[in-house]
Amino acid sequence: MVVNQSLKGRDFISLHDFSVEEIALILETGLQLKKEQKAGIPHPILAGKTLGMIFQKSSTRTRVAFEVGMYQLGGHALFLSPRDIQLGRGETIQDTALVLERMLDGIMIRTFSHDEVLELAHWASIPIINGLTDLLHPTQVIGDMMTIIENKGSLKGIKLAFVGDGNNVAHSLLNGGAKTGMDVVIACPKGYEPDAGVLSQAQQDAKATGARLWVVENPIEAVSGADVVYTDVWASMGQEAEAAEKEQKFLQYQVNRELMSHAHKDAIVLHCLPAKRGKEITDEVMDGPQSVVFPEAENRLHAHKAIMALVM
Repeated sequence: MVVNQSLKGRDFISLHDFSVEEIALILETGLQLKKEQKAGIPHPILAGKTLGMIFQKSSTRTRVAFEVGMYQLGGHALFLSPRDIQLGRGETIQDTALVLERMLDGIMIRTFSHDEVLELAHWASIPIINGLTDLLHPTQVIGDMMTIIENKGSLKGIKLAFVGDGNNVAHSLLNGGAKTGMDVVIACPKGYEPDAGVLSQAQQDAKATGARLWVVENPIEAVSGADVVYTDVWASMGQEAEAAEKEQKFLQYQVNRELMSHAHKDAIVLHCLPAKRGKEITDEVMDGPQSVVFPEAENRLHAHKAIMALVM
């Protein structure tokens, strides 16, 4: 596969940073790399290159997808936990960036503070990939949109209902919808809405594609006529102290058979995982015929490969 060079050297921090055409390129590349991998066609696009992976937050899918992805692209991935590097002992992000850029070809960082990713990108001359922050989760949403294309044929005109906390995944779904013409509605209790700045920015972006982006309180209203129903844990990593309180406030936001009855009959169900089964989603739905949760998880591998192949 010959990879388009137009994104080479770019950081991948927010979907907002990319044009409509560039997001389409990333999705097309991911789907093509998946097709080749399934056909047993090798694609050592990043042979001889090394990705450093900084994990301030624990991970299953992100770590495995980036590590296996680099292997399949012919490169090498280096796992860097706070216990293993000086960043965890007080070395500045600036110094860390200026050292790592001389040894690596790219850095993936998964952390709490979005500002840390921005600062790392400011100082490092190599591509920085945002593997998750408390504000955004863009790599996840590339995989999500690939999954929707595989099941629905396209993104434009599709209605996606996200039911739950207006969190980092919700933010990146708003950005993704804006760039692809996919309608995105977020259903959440009062006080748990998406960041107003992110929503406003996404709505501005949506003018180019005609996507509709809005927030409601009633989950049935959101899910009515939806082609895709998406949920996530109610308390994200680092919010464990709020879990009990959130469970009470989010009881009506469980994705169960009754809620799904308001969506299109052929609606698909997405969840970024890990799931709290019996909380935000029932086993009946997650393991049911409408669920594409595990193919969605697999697509993280192909999405991450596309991002790395294009920017590194």
